[in-house]
Amino acid sequence: MGSSAAVLIKSDSCGLEELIIPFKGGSGMRARLRLDGDWSRRWSGSWLIGEGLVAWPISDMATVPFGSAKPVRRFTWRARQGHRPGLLFMVSTGRHHGFESLEEMRLLLALDFLRVVDVLAQPFELDFEHTAGRCRHTPDFLAVLPGGVWLFDVRPGDRIEESDVLKFAAAAETAAVCGWRYSVVTGWRPHVWSGVDHLSSQRRSLQDRLGLAPELMAAARQRPTAFGDLAAATRLPVVARAHAIHLLWHRRLGMDFGTPLTDASLVWAAADARARE
Repeated sequence: MGSSAAVLIKSDSCGLEELIIPFKGGSGMRARLRLDGDWSRRWSGSWLIGEGLVAWPISDMATVPFGSAKPVRRFTWRARQGHRPGLLFMVSTGRHHGFESLEEMRLLLALDFLRVVDVLAQPFELDFEHTAGRCRHTPDFLAVLPGGVWLFDVRPGDRIEESDVLKFAAAAETAAVCGWRYSVVTGWRPHVWSGVDHLSSQRRSLQDRLGLAPELMAAARQRPTAFGDLAAATRLPVVARAHAIHLLWHRRLGMDFGTPLTDASLVWAAADARARE
């Protein structure tokens, strides 16, 4: 049996949809939602603004000033809990953001790589109707990306239950009314997460007193070059490796996220690298 060719994922120009494995099941769940009449005014989202919860009907929720909102649910730590919450500093926003699991942390790191404008964890509590009554659901993240607003739930594919699928369907309808995108992130395409994780080691500011970044960019502009050879083309190859990773994180250099990063990996100058310098 032949295997399909690997898909090239250009790190300097890819979008999130090329990196994640989204949930695609539950197409029949929409029929279990109460979407009759003025449902978008009967459904509501409660946001924590200031010190109190404020409820908006779904039809008006796109106008919520969510930049002033706080997570509607507290992050808790206790012994022997089954998940691992924490805080991640994001270079794109200059702030720490909470996450409730390692899977959520990975999404935050990927959003940071993609230059998210803002992100809010547990943005609102959705109160929606279905054929058996009412239910509540708190999505995991609401993010503002250069291409628009994106609502997320994060759940490994093998942990999705029927009750979750109903909530995902309700979140999808809510996002559609608000003009947002919606995705359930179940995992990552092969090698993507290891690549993002590797590059993130050099995501913070890095001084270049030796002028190695211009040398790397000049070599990469000539032609795609193996990572090891690119570093070797500079005056200080060992130090240049850290700067090359930094340039890859900031998308001035590009690589294939579909394969592991090694000395043999091809690296190239991003098409708009000059605009980013």
